[in-house]
Amino acid sequence: MNRNKIAPILMIIPFLLITILVLAAIMNILLQSFGYMPVFGLYDFTLKYYIEELSRPEVLQSIAVSLCISVFSSVIAAVLGTLICAALVYTGRTRGGMLYTVRLPILVPHTVVAVFTVALLAQTGLFARVGYALGLISDYTEFPGLLYGTGYAGVILAYIWKEAPFIAYFTLALMASISGTLGEAAENLGASPVRSFFHITLPMSMPAIARGFLIVFIFAFGGYELPMLLGATLPKAFPVYTYIEFLKPDFKLRPYAMAMNGITLILSLLIALLYAIMMSRLLRKIGGDYER
Repeated sequence: MNRNKIAPILMIIPFLLITILVLAAIMNILLQSFGYMPVFGLYDFTLKYYIEELSRPEVLQSIAVSLCISVFSSVIAAVLGTLICAALVYTGRTRGGMLYTVRLPILVPHTVVAVFTVALLAQTGLFARVGYALGLISDYTEFPGLLYGTGYAGVILAYIWKEAPFIAYFTLALMASISGTLGEAAENLGASPVRSFFHITLPMSMPAIARGFLIVFIFAFGGYELPMLLGATLPKAFPVYTYIEFLKPDFKLRPYAMAMNGITLILSLLIALLYAIMMSRLLRKIGGDYER
């Protein structure tokens, strides 16, 4: 066989292996969530674990907490990421040191982000100390309690710091290409840079922005580290609640934890389906606008 034909096959094998492992893990979670665990004498498929979990007020409250974290984090990150991307494109900083600075938060692990957040935003953190030194607050307790509160403000801010650059970097190539072709053509025909951005570049960059938004939304909904390290004791975020259920020593209770994982999977799939429907309508609208 030709070497040029073998190379692509060899390159795709690791991807296929990872995909198989992920699908096997998902299948195992679903089987256990329906109560099928032969090693522990559970053979009957049932929805009772889903029904019982979804009937518990604390579980519904934790789902609401995680949805709020996801919505605020992803929406604000999408807006800021788009502004950062536009600033990079219109100042010609799509390469070099500025781009590496934007990429830096993407590379930082979430546990390290949590440590930075505590060092900066705690009531004895850097910002509180600066405010006290400048006379803006007379006592450290006057600094807003952003961490460990039921509003999960510290978690949301940490996600925004990390994910806004991700959306900017994710969108950069497409926005730069559109701005350098269609956007520049619009400006040559008399459109101002602002009008060119809002009528040409931004609408045509929306598919990439929306994909970045979806990734951030689902990740923030299922993320464990930041809600665990920076969130309130009660109500807990849904991934934290799920992990606590998973750690229970009685393995016959494991289907409850797996049902919570199944709920996360189902909600993520529903969000992805909603995204696909909205993107289909958006692309048809953009196509219709430019056909006219």
